[in-house]
Amino acid sequence: MATPKGKISKARKHSRQANWKLTLPGIVECPQCHEMKLAHRVCKHCGYYKGVQVVAKNEEKDA
Repeated sequence: MATPKGKISKARKHSRQANWKLTLPGIVECPQCHEMKLAHRVCKHCGYYKGVQVVAKNEEKDA
C-alpha cells in the first residue's frame, strides 16, 4: 500500500478540502400563496406542502 512521502501542510490540506457550494438552492413559487419558497419544503408564508396545510399559520394584522 502506498504511503505519503512527506507531511501535507495545513494550507495545502485546507485548500483541497475547501469545496464551496457554487449552485443556488432550488427556489420555486408556492402554488397556494404564490410566494417564493425552497423546493420540497413547507411554505413559510402559508404553511402548505403539496396542497395540504401542514403548519397552522395565524393571521397577524399589522398595526
